Amino acid sequence: MKVRVEDNCTLCGMCVDICPEVFSLGDIQAEVTGSNISPESEELVQEAAEECPVEAIVID
Repeated sequence: MKVRVEDNCTLCGMCVDICPEVFSLGDIQAEVTGSNISPESEELVQEAAEECPVEAIVID
């Protein structure tokens, strides 16, 4: 699983609340904190993408 955060991120922090193992808040937008998403985190990453109010999380 590959995940990225697009430029329309509003820094709401929802993704960090849902999956802090994968997401962190940067200065401009949320960031993915690593290139390898563990199988244990995949469901939470999917939930974070679905809950993002501006749909800034993209799963490839």
